Amino acid sequence: MTPPRIGRLVGVRLWSWRWRIVALLVLLGAGLYLAIPWFLGPMVAAHPVVRGALVQSVVASGRIATPHRVNIGSQITGTVASVPVTEGQAVALGQVLVTLEDSELRASVEQAEAATAQAAARLRQIVEVTLPVAQENLSQAQSTLLNAQQQYARAESLRSGGFETQAQLENARRALNIAQAQVRATQAQVAGNVPGGTEYVAAEATLRQARASLLVALSRLDYTQIRALEAGTLIARNVERGWVVQPNQVLMVLSPIGQIEIVLQIDEKNLGLIVIGQQAVASADAYPDRRFAAELAYINPSVDPDRAAVEVKLRVLAPPDYLRQDMTVSADISVAQRADALVLPVSAVRDAAGAAPWVLRIEDGRARRRPVTIGLRGPQRVEILDGLREGDLVVPSGAPVADGGRVRPVAAR
Repeated sequence: MTPPRIGRLVGVRLWSWRWRIVALLVLLGAGLYLAIPWFLGPMVAAHPVVRGALVQSVVASGRIATPHRVNIGSQITGTVASVPVTEGQAVALGQVLVTLEDSELRASVEQAEAATAQAAARLRQIVEVTLPVAQENLSQAQSTLLNAQQQYARAESLRSGGFETQAQLENARRALNIAQAQVRATQAQVAGNVPGGTEYVAAEATLRQARASLLVALSRLDYTQIRALEAGTLIARNVERGWVVQPNQVLMVLSPIGQIEIVLQIDEKNLGLIVIGQQAVASADAYPDRRFAAELAYINPSVDPDRAAVEVKLRVLAPPDYLRQDMTVSADISVAQRADALVLPVSAVRDAAGAAPWVLRIEDGRARRRPVTIGLRGPQRVEILDGLREGDLVVPSGAPVADGGRVRPVAAR
């Protein structure tokens, strides 16, 4: 048989076996694909142990609060005439928040002013009129007394010489007694009207009482203007025009400006990590990209047994203007930090929260179990104190690799 004919026969046979050949190649490829991982191990994005800065923080959620809220109410019973502010409005110190109807109280003020003016006029009358008249009357009475004394002495002398009758002497004595009585009366009148005298003191007391009544009336009139005792934001308004309000009724709630804190509930297992003065970074859930600084200012001495948590408060050093009362925020409290530490992703450490954490370190193409000692714990990375060296490659916890298994490490992304 000639070579060309032999070639054609071989070609025909190969063409008839083409599917068998393809199937064989597929089987060989599949076998190699399965055999390589079996011999060399799976490809794993290994984590290297590196040096870097690490900050351990306690993360918690809480709400914005003020150290105190001001409940605004009325000190008198009255009818609301106007409410010139709205809920959510920023108000200044002394700004009028509610106005009550004041016509009756204005009339009381006018009445008290009239009584005060009358009392002042009475005291001025004593000083300018009554006392000078009494002093003049005293001077006249003293002159009359001196004349009566002289007349009586003359009558008594003449009666001794027989020139006057007894009736004339008695008349002189009566005139003397009347003059003496007039002097005593005018002396009492003067004494009563000088400063410290009874009339003067009574007039002064009346004036003081009138002035006190005027102050009371003015104070009650001022109560019709309910003002902000502090600058801040109104977070509640429970009053409308025409309402009748009474004392001890909360009309508005004011959140004072510039005094902002964050109230958090920290898991009690982290209680040993936090101390007063630690720095924190917080962000409102409504503005997650806008972070602001805070400082740990208070740790409640008791633990809530129902929630196994302790309440802490962070002082906001420079409150951003978008913060609102009761706004939900998240805070990271920095409790420790290292500038140069051996760090590894949390996902590479097995049983990281347990008493005996360990890792799978890649050694000569195989994964070997190695115990490690953990130091600081960050949200994404942990500090390795013992068990690994810088540059070691570690298998992530989710990789399908067992202790002693082969592994092909690739750079983690």
